[in-house]
Amino acid sequence: MTASEILLWVALPYITIAVFVTGTVWRYRYDKFGWTTRSSQLYERKLIRIASPIFHIGILAVLMGHVMGLLIPESWTNAAGLSEDAYHLMAVGIGAVAGVCTLVGVSLLVYRRRTTGAVMAATTKNDKTMYVFLIAAICLGLLTTIIGSGVLGDGYNYRETVSPWFRSIFLLNPQPELMAESLPSFQVHAVAGMLLFIIWPFTRLVHAFSAPFGYVFRPYVVYRDKGPHDAGNHAPKRGWEKVG
Repeated sequence: MTASEILLWVALPYITIAVFVTGTVWRYRYDKFGWTTRSSQLYERKLIRIASPIFHIGILAVLMGHVMGLLIPESWTNAAGLSEDAYHLMAVGIGAVAGVCTLVGVSLLVYRRRTTGAVMAATTKNDKTMYVFLIAAICLGLLTTIIGSGVLGDGYNYRETVSPWFRSIFLLNPQPELMAESLPSFQVHAVAGMLLFIIWPFTRLVHAFSAPFGYVFRPYVVYRDKGPHDAGNHAPKRGWEKVG
């Protein structure tokens, strides 16, 4: 193993995990008021109603695909009766659709920021940097899906190299030689993904951990009507109007 391979496939993954965890904890403890998407819905609503659901649904599907592809060993799916050809077809089909949806959604969000003055004025350098890393990771992910499917080249089974390497990192038994044997496109995608997670806690992406679970258990909000009234025939009065 070369020094660069040790740096990329052993040191960088653990640096990513350390920065991601400590950065998230630090952000939560010292920047709770900044733990937000800084919503710009008030500035523009038509386009965001289309772009935001497409992006979020796509990114959730991409995440689930990565969880299944990286964490579940090939032997488990084989034991469950799912052949490699069937898994490959399902992964490529769902992965391609999810990736395209994510890319279309984020592209519409960027277009909205560039073409809506108020939204662009509220866009920080941090946001611009985040979009660069996010779009790069998405595009490289689509490229690996295309290459792995065999559309370009002979196809590639990443579950024999990339997935075991990924699991070995969390098992504290890193096997960098596995990742070193994978295709360059998968290696670049892995590096781009790690860099994205390094900056994640310090960007608006941190809001992904703010799932509103409390809404499931909170009491109902009761709205009470003060009675019949006609705003059109309500004569204006000077000063404060008595309530009740």
